[in-house]
Amino acid sequence: MLFSSFVFVFAFLPVALGGYYLAARFGRALAAAWLVAASLVFYGWWDPRFVLLLIASILYNYGVTQLIVRMEGRERLQSAILTLGVAGDLAALCYYKYLFAIFEFLRLHHVADIPFAHVVLPLGISFFTFTQIGFLVDVRQGVTKDRSFLNYLLFVTFFPHLIAGPILHNREMMPQYADAKTYRFSSQNLAVGLTIFIIGLAKKCLLADPLSAIVGTGFSHPGSLTAIAAWDTALCYSLQLYFDFSGYSDMAIGLARMFNVRFPLNFNSPFKARNVIDYWQRWHMTLTRFITLYIYNPMALTIVRRRAARGQDVSRAAQSSLSGMAMMVARPTIITMALAGIWHGAGLQFLVFGLLHGCYITINHAMRILRGGAVSREKDSLWAAVWKTLLTYCAVLVGFIFFRAASAGDAVDLLGSMTGMHGGPGQLPALAHLAWVFCLYVTVWGMPNTQQIMIDYAPALGKILPGPLPWLRWRETLWWSAAAACAASLAVMGMGGSTEFIYFQF
Repeated sequence: MLFSSFVFVFAFLPVALGGYYLAARFGRALAAAWLVAASLVFYGWWDPRFVLLLIASILYNYGVTQLIVRMEGRERLQSAILTLGVAGDLAALCYYKYLFAIFEFLRLHHVADIPFAHVVLPLGISFFTFTQIGFLVDVRQGVTKDRSFLNYLLFVTFFPHLIAGPILHNREMMPQYADAKTYRFSSQNLAVGLTIFIIGLAKKCLLADPLSAIVGTGFSHPGSLTAIAAWDTALCYSLQLYFDFSGYSDMAIGLARMFNVRFPLNFNSPFKARNVIDYWQRWHMTLTRFITLYIYNPMALTIVRRRAARGQDVSRAAQSSLSGMAMMVARPTIITMALAGIWHGAGLQFLVFGLLHGCYITINHAMRILRGGAVSREKDSLWAAVWKTLLTYCAVLVGFIFFRAASAGDAVDLLGSMTGMHGGPGQLPALAHLAWVFCLYVTVWGMPNTQQIMIDYAPALGKILPGPLPWLRWRETLWWSAAAACAASLAVMGMGGSTEFIYFQF
């Protein structure tokens, strides 16, 4: 069930929302149970069989948390239980997401021909698995206090984040699920949430989806494109992915807010970033937070401790040396980003995508270390800010090509076409298309994002900086109501041709 489908907007959401506040009149537990049941219906809409997988995953992980809690004071045993718990989660993830892709790779390269039947990837398995792994680690570290099974069910299954994130952290969500105010109807929260949802719906249906035909055609024959057509394909995909993921993130935040729940920010104008480190602090922000907390930090800390134990220098000066930078900066960064790339898919192109960004971030860190620390944005002149933003965008664009291509070979073919290797410069697209793409870039780089528009109403968890055009801040006025109604009408008219969100495949 897509957020941008008629059945969701006009049937599921009104029933889920109305039933939630009606059940809340009879108690918090009933309202939470209703929301869990509605979320399971939402998840099972694609394939009811996978509801059993989701429930099994929840019961398994909750059981592991109870074992960890019961072994309090027995550090080694707790760590062993945590390791087994995480291993079980990763085994399920690998089975559905990677095992059969590996078999297919071995068959195509004539290494081994292992008979297998293709297995459909359960929607959202990466997201609800990562959410629960984070919970297990936090229980082991003793930072999780609320261990109510009902709150845990709601934490994992709440439908606005279940399929494509954001990846939630229990410390920011469990207190909300335990708060009685979450279950009281708020007309302001409903208005704020509905407005954010409409903005996201408009991004998806009116800005992202119309680009899908051009992108699909270009990536289906990447080696036969002219240079202009190849550039058009790559640029249009970057815009499609931008507005698709931005729209989804808005819709998830808006839906949660209708139920009096605030989600963390997951998308914050990433194309405005002036370096790749800043880009990853703006793009899929909760994934960046997860891999930083649970992969990069432990790995980097282990490396530093081992160097210190051997009597090696671990200071910033040591990091500026070639060997120190390779071990303490490049190694954990590249490994972490390679894993982040593989998380998106089993193909070689996803590994290349991750390695590219690992190299980008390493270079970015190296420049900062050699300059003695991070460079303040306020020190940049206008032209410096422009070229840094464009350079960052171009680097990210290369990664996007591997992210979207059917294979690493197709990505290389498209890059070759962009240099004119396969068909010369070619003809310019229609003027109307060029004008539309130009308007999209003006929106990306010149307009406030959704949270900046809604900044006066604390739309999400996290710090929000004011954006350009302060007159575009949302207010509870007739003018804004009319604008939202107009945007909703246009978005609904575009819902008929709406495609799946791109991040649903991960």
